[in-house]
Amino acid sequence: MTTRIITFQPQYKDRFISLNKAWLEEFFFVEPHDIEVFENIEEVVLKPGGEIFFCLIDDEVAGTVAMQKVNDSVYEMAKLAVDKKFQGQKLSNLLIDACIDFAKEKKAEKIMLLSSTKLIPALNLYRKYNFKETPMDETDYARADIQMELYL
Repeated sequence: MTTRIITFQPQYKDRFISLNKAWLEEFFFVEPHDIEVFENIEEVVLKPGGEIFFCLIDDEVAGTVAMQKVNDSVYEMAKLAVDKKFQGQKLSNLLIDACIDFAKEKKAEKIMLLSSTKLIPALNLYRKYNFKETPMDETDYARADIQMELYL
């Protein structure tokens, strides 16, 4: 079994969308801003200087995460999702490591994320990486009720 992290490739765009819709529909619902991102990945995430990472296991997409550029010193980690059949294999760690490495390469000062206090396993994972809760900025997501930041 070969596990590797790759950057965005157009043939995996639909997998980014399907993995994220799966967890959104399980715990919440797909919001208008989610649809905007899914329909405009290149414009919203990639062209401004962000990236999407995929975790492949034997060439099958097992997980994904986006890094959206907020400004020259801040990136937002968003849309972290791992296929249910691959959960429990620490693939989220590989994806977060890729995000941190990416932000450091871009000389960012911090990574921020928005989440929900309903997602206890996700919050525990972020805390393991030393993300700290901060006051909420304005957001387009109804489900988001916690903001966290990691200073690099």
